[in-house]
Amino acid sequence: MHFVFMGVAGSGKTTVAELVAERLGLPFAEADAFHSEANIAKMAAGVPLTDDDRWPWLRELAAWISSHDALGESTVMACSALKREYRDVLREGAPGVCFLHMQGPSEVILSRLAARAGHFMPPALLESQLATLQRLGPDEPGREFDLRSDVEDLTAQALEYVGARVRAADA
Repeated sequence: MHFVFMGVAGSGKTTVAELVAERLGLPFAEADAFHSEANIAKMAAGVPLTDDDRWPWLRELAAWISSHDALGESTVMACSALKREYRDVLREGAPGVCFLHMQGPSEVILSRLAARAGHFMPPALLESQLATLQRLGPDEPGREFDLRSDVEDLTAQALEYVGARVRAADA
């Protein structure tokens, strides 16, 4: 099983995903670490990425999932995965990719972004991410989580969701 914590910048996906991966002892990937220098420079300059910018990045993330799947390892990833077609590319990495969507009011996310230091993603790009975001379809495996919950509560909910699926896959 492979679990992608998705959502816009500032949604808490990385924080919760890292905690879940650590507590379950699963390999973890932060999708931002896979961006090219050109993509990072573009976002840092306040320019939204295009689909053409994203395709090679998404294919690299799918390859990471695939390599762990070949080893029989479940994984956890933090990735925006804003559009269904982006999620479709990630699903090409292996069967059993589930999405945990950290979603909530834009005002809460904006306040988090404003308080965040040292990240290349400026708060000004939130609007473009929200405009791009497509919520999970009813046929997409996954679940939405309300990001207004505190980190420990979100982590507990995600651990229950992920843990149950990992145990079922191992059975």
